[in-house]
Amino acid sequence: MRRHELSDADWARLAPLLPPRQAGKPRKDDRLVINAILWKLATGAPWRDLPERYGPWPSVYTRFRRWTRAGVWDRLFAAVQRQADAVGEIDWELHFVDGTVIRAHQHAAGAKGGTRRPRRLVAARAASPPRSISAPRAAASR
Repeated sequence: MRRHELSDADWARLAPLLPPRQAGKPRKDDRLVINAILWKLATGAPWRDLPERYGPWPSVYTRFRRWTRAGVWDRLFAAVQRQADAVGEIDWELHFVDGTVIRAHQHAAGAKGGTRRPRRLVAARAASPPRSISAPRAAASR
């Protein structure tokens, strides 16, 4: 087992919770793809930097995106949490997420959103040549 990958015990717990394989083209090994996704999320590396041992990065990304849209990850996390709670592995007094520890980037403080585009002065617009040569012909043909 490598760093950021599922152990055999974790995989045995997770495998029955995965969506069933559909008829048609067989999909890539679920454990390999989940290990690839865990590696990507743990390291923060771009998808294109996924190690070759996990296979082509577009395949892994596509599975991640499809399962995200289908709500598979939410169902997996909820099921694992229910299992852990049922056997007393979660102490709700200690496990929580506190949003105050999430720091915003320094540029996120107080600035107005969006990009500002410089406005052209009316005088500069009037003095500039026309952008289209078809406009004078249309006026001349009347």
